[in-house]
Amino acid sequence: MTTMTLRIDDDDAEIVRRYARFEGKSISEFIREAVFEKIEDEQDLSELREAIAADDGERYTQDEVLGELGL
Repeated sequence: MTTMTLRIDDDDAEIVRRYARFEGKSISEFIREAVFEKIEDEQDLSELREAIAADDGERYTQDEVLGELGL
């Protein structure tokens, strides 16, 4: 397992400690989850931008979709 170091000022560190404690998590667990949530958010945003760029404007009603699916 790799160890990474994060340098932040004392006031910010205290905020992180308190929030992690409030969430019932270790600081490592809290920061790990925050990092991966950020990465996931960026990936979601990238996929949204790609979908918007590829959008041809064609839309279907709920009834049309259900009918196409045979429901």
